[in-house]
Amino acid sequence: MAATIRDVARLAGVSQSSVSRALAAPDQVRAATRERVERAVAQLGYEPSRIARGLSTGRTGTLGFLVPDIANPLFAGIVKAAQRRSRDLGLAVLLADADEDPATELDLIRTLTKQVDGFVLCAPRAADEELRSVCGDLPVVLLNRRVGRLPAVIFDNADGVRQALAHLAALGHRRVAYVAGPRTSWVNRERQRAVRTGAAALGVDVVEPGNVSPDLEGGVAVADLVLAAGVTAVIAYNDMIALGLVSRFAVRGVTVPGDISIVGFDDIPAAALVSPALSTVSQPQDRCGRAGVDLLADLLDDRPTGRARAGGPRASLPTRLIVRASTGPARHP
Repeated sequence: MAATIRDVARLAGVSQSSVSRALAAPDQVRAATRERVERAVAQLGYEPSRIARGLSTGRTGTLGFLVPDIANPLFAGIVKAAQRRSRDLGLAVLLADADEDPATELDLIRTLTKQVDGFVLCAPRAADEELRSVCGDLPVVLLNRRVGRLPAVIFDNADGVRQALAHLAALGHRRVAYVAGPRTSWVNRERQRAVRTGAAALGVDVVEPGNVSPDLEGGVAVADLVLAAGVTAVIAYNDMIALGLVSRFAVRGVTVPGDISIVGFDDIPAAALVSPALSTVSQPQDRCGRAGVDLLADLLDDRPTGRARAGGPRASLPTRLIVRASTGPARHP
């Protein structure tokens, strides 16, 4: 049976309230009392409950982690890394899925505010001002999103796009489609700008058939429009869309990369397993998840009252093009 605070008090020869003060506010008790309590705690292997620690310190020991869609393998990878890092720091993670809906995202933040010490918001979809308003003074770290001076960890989306475009241009592709993700996605807007700028610099024409949902169904739905545009290559907002394109192209009898080349984003596990294996821009999911938790932990340690600083640190993580079998020389009439 686990030791209780009563056991610690009995062994240390002090009251239970003295044990509580020694653990929660050691500076408020005499050194001799603190030492007796510490020896008893060590001997019994006593661990205060998370609830008890929260009552005494004003902390819950829990981080809120909000994602747009937990079914997206990119976010799942980031969450796994964040959970591992949180455990290393003795913290729990409360995970919430906003289902790609900005309003749900804001409601979840409001609902969970009193249950967590701060939030890691992964690629949030809500508008900048809405996020600033709902977060208020809460310690918040953003992943793959910039909002003013809030602490953030981002992937170098622009460089990833440049690598993909340079690869396709070197293969002779001069007319390329960019299949966009959700309109509410900051990452999508960043990649869209990078595609337009990079393509112009390389003398490549860009076709944009529109925004689709960031999943297999989105890729399938837009595939016919891509083919009708007469492009020889496609850059997809993410790997899920890219895999949907591959699926629909196969139904249409269009070969990849013989008839059309495809590059995705994220390097999800399935990208290397499909046939043809998907060329994709890899993003360091583990580093992102760990860095987000570390930044939030730093915020909490710097400000014991729980109020975030006006400005905060940022980390930019590199992206890397992984060339596989879905890209090849441009088709010539």
